Amino acid sequence: MSRLLLVEDEPGLVMTLTDRLIAEGYEVESATDAPSGLELAATGSFDAILLDVMLPGGNGMDVCRSLRQRGLQTPILMLTAKGQVVDKVVGLKLGADDYLVKPFEMAELLARVEALLRRASNSAGSGSAPESYRFGDVSVDFRKAEVNKGGEALDLSAREFKLLKYFVEHRGAALTRDELLNEVWGYNAMPSTRTVDVHVAWLRQKLEDNPRHPQFILTVHGLGYKFVG
Repeated sequence: MSRLLLVEDEPGLVMTLTDRLIAEGYEVESATDAPSGLELAATGSFDAILLDVMLPGGNGMDVCRSLRQRGLQTPILMLTAKGQVVDKVVGLKLGADDYLVKPFEMAELLARVEALLRRASNSAGSGSAPESYRFGDVSVDFRKAEVNKGGEALDLSAREFKLLKYFVEHRGAALTRDELLNEVWGYNAMPSTRTVDVHVAWLRQKLEDNPRHPQFILTVHGLGYKFVG
């Protein structure tokens, strides 16, 4: 039975979601403010986290950022009334895996949760990424989530690290933007794949000696990208 953490301050929504999720076979625990949500989530004992953005005592984006900074990779589904693209991009950049705007249909929430759990399970069991990898003067420790270039530690966001990991796992393959958006972000309903281009540009700035003429993360014109490290 998968364990879910619901961090939401609307009592009616907490009750509705908890009852439905339990009926679907999930074990559910809830928190109604940012500090308690962070404390519970940090235990790492949940299979997925449903995290509202607007919370007493803080906000969901800060909670998400803090969890990723601590190295916790539990899938996070952000719940919010904000529908602006910029809010989605910020949430995803901070390490959220998916984003659902209120009001939402229960069937869509259930589908998103199921997809998050399935991707997490597939990722845990794939074994396709080495524990460490080197290309050029860059070394990556996937177990510790550490990246070094020329002996100096690089500061990669959780999303940048996931993108690099996916590139390494599929080195040599031409990857479309849609595939990267779906597999790395776990969210294929963004209005634009521009998000992928932005994150690739950030990775190049940090990993490539000459980001304008990349050696490792190459553009496949008309398609997407290819990692040749």
